[in-house]
Amino acid sequence: MNVGALRVRLRLPENHSLKGKRKILKSITSQVSNRFNVSIAEVDDQDLWQLVTLGVSCVSNDGRHANEVLSRVMDFIESIRSDAEVLDYEIEILHAP
Repeated sequence: MNVGALRVRLRLPENHSLKGKRKILKSITSQVSNRFNVSIAEVDDQDLWQLVTLGVSCVSNDGRHANEVLSRVMDFIESIRSDAEVLDYEIEILHAP
C-alpha cells in the first residue's frame, strides 16, 4: 500500500475576508475531490484570510501512480484558480507493508 500526500500553500491576494476565503476553498475542494477521487482539506492557516494550506491524500497500490495523481491535482489547482498564487507545494509518498 502506498499513501500519497500533497501539501500546497496558496496566497489569495484579492481576498479580503474569511467569508471570501471559504467560498474559494469550497470551490477548490469540491472540484478536486469530485474530479480525482482524493481526500482534500484545509490543514493550516485557518485564521488568515489571504493564505490557504491544503492537504490532499490518495491511496494506491503503486507509488508512481499516487505521485502522478497528486501531480495532476497540483496542475489542476493551478489551472482553475487564476486568483490564487501557489507559494509552494510538496508531494510525499509513504510506503506501508
